[in-house]
Amino acid sequence: MRINKYISQTGAISRRETDRLLKAGRITVNGVRCEIGQLVDPDDQVLIDGKPIENKVNSVYIALNKPAGITCTAAPHIKGNIIEWVSYPDRIFPVGRLDKATEGLILLTNDGELANAISHSDHGHEKEYLVTLNKAFSDEFVAHMARGVQIPEAVTKPCFIERISEDEFRIILTQGLNRQIRRMCRAFGYTVTKLERIRVMNIELGELLRGEWRKLTAIEVEELRGRLGI
Repeated sequence: MRINKYISQTGAISRRETDRLLKAGRITVNGVRCEIGQLVDPDDQVLIDGKPIENKVNSVYIALNKPAGITCTAAPHIKGNIIEWVSYPDRIFPVGRLDKATEGLILLTNDGELANAISHSDHGHEKEYLVTLNKAFSDEFVAHMARGVQIPEAVTKPCFIERISEDEFRIILTQGLNRQIRRMCRAFGYTVTKLERIRVMNIELGELLRGEWRKLTAIEVEELRGRLGI
């Protein structure tokens, strides 16, 4: 959205005041001076005089058990987008992404600082998944997956992986490359037939039914922010 709308939704200052600060060059986005009418994303770092914007709007933290077929975008023109599915009355956005076919836990919030801290792949935050493959896999496959897998742009980081059955396993990643688990498995000739995220750091899917959402508890948010150091 445009910068003046983005800032006004924090409740900190008006759009008119935002335009005045923009003209004075006092607003930056990701360290670069912001222009009037510039578009920004929720995870951009927007500063006024070098300081974060005080958000006077109540923070919202939601855990959704995403069904397959829902697209993790806030873009209203995308049919079946996650914001439309949740239908929350205030502005929120998804933290990171799950691809359209993947089910399970995804967080939504209006807290850009928290969203950016979770999504940043260099921070090593744990995300846990249950994976079903199209055929039985060997112990050698488990060992190779745990050590790291060569995919086109990188070797994935070492990870924890545990067999559940002949064709299912649990995996904990600390990075978030695009379609990472599917591509790791494909490197060994396997196809993922079901992928479900069950945990993001200290937030667990638990017994939340598919398609349902709940607000995080104050204790969950406090622990999450503590782990993020924010």
